[in-house]
Amino acid sequence: YDKQVSKQSDDRTILGRTEYIINEWKGFVTGNVLYELGTGQEQRRDFAYVEVPAGQGQYTWNDYDSNGIQTLNEFEIAIFQDQAKFIRVFVPTNQFVKANYTTLNYSLSLNPKAVIKETESGKFRRFLARFNAQTSMQKSKKSIAKGDFEFNPFRLDLQDTALLTLNTSFLNTVSFNRFSNKWGLDLSSLQNDGKALLTYGYESRKIIDWIGKIRWNPGTSITLDLNGRKGRNSLFTSAANFSNRNYDLDTRNVEPRISFIRGTVFRIQTSYKYESKKNKPEYGGETSYSNSINVETKYNVLQNSSINARFTFNQIRFNSPSGNTANTTVGYIMLDGLLPGSNYLWSVDFTKRLLNNVELNFQYEGRKPGEARTVHVGRAAIRALF
Repeated sequence: YDKQVSKQSDDRTILGRTEYIINEWKGFVTGNVLYELGTGQEQRRDFAYVEVPAGQGQYTWNDYDSNGIQTLNEFEIAIFQDQAKFIRVFVPTNQFVKANYTTLNYSLSLNPKAVIKETESGKFRRFLARFNAQTSMQKSKKSIAKGDFEFNPFRLDLQDTALLTLNTSFLNTVSFNRFSNKWGLDLSSLQNDGKALLTYGYESRKIIDWIGKIRWNPGTSITLDLNGRKGRNSLFTSAANFSNRNYDLDTRNVEPRISFIRGTVFRIQTSYKYESKKNKPEYGGETSYSNSINVETKYNVLQNSSINARFTFNQIRFNSPSGNTANTTVGYIMLDGLLPGSNYLWSVDFTKRLLNNVELNFQYEGRKPGEARTVHVGRAAIRALF
């Protein structure tokens, strides 16, 4: 451009992408790696919530201050489908920030069984063949451009003010006896980080979970499972008027489960789940403890109809040292949309194939949360399958 006509300053840009696919040692190591970088503009985002028919949205409105006025800090992701009456619509603004962005995705699997035969001698080699490991990550980052390029996708942490947006998903799983129909165990680590630049400031989320699972099939019809999880769930908003949404939860649960299967005709499953959630003292110090019993069954009738039924009883204790009620953002998250005390949830689903490609479905759901009134929800649908 002609500098005598335009006063725009010199600008440097970069754009690149590379990908590598791995399949080595007869399938012992498989996976792929993708790396991208570039420069551009990041738009500050605003959003609004629009009401839609019940069940067709994603968010629910909780009138925390009981004034009948919808404000942005009163909307949560709906736990139950009948509460999902709002969708989030992003509204563009004319505010832009120059940004560098980097993206790194990879997926890697280790399968010793691919190179170790079951007939080989040596107990240690056969022991190694039972392991299976998988790891994957998706990381997308945008940071404020300060005249130079950004090559390192790990340079900034979630709290850094130079970081504009961040989305990270990191999953690692180690399995033993994964392909056995008798028993096996899995240990997984999951981390999700998110940060977004909004008109009122930054909103950061972090979820860290350690998940363990043991399964045992003592017979062809019975399966025993033991699931456990230890995790952290946090949300932080920089705007002072949104501070009521901030929380940092430590979550632990354990759930033994037993299933009985009779061919393809009948299945029944029951479990007991204990879960505790504790909010950090600096965010309120709330605690909740829940004990739930779950029963679920499915029955197939004449190969063209099926009935699914589920019942849950959940006893919840909730305590807040600061005196806050459960009618808050952190209360809604900790109680999973239920209330302190005895909670009952039940559902029945009936599906029937009328013709070769026409299917009729009836659904009924009910719940009785704490001392609140009972909620009944019914749906009917007809589908054409092609």
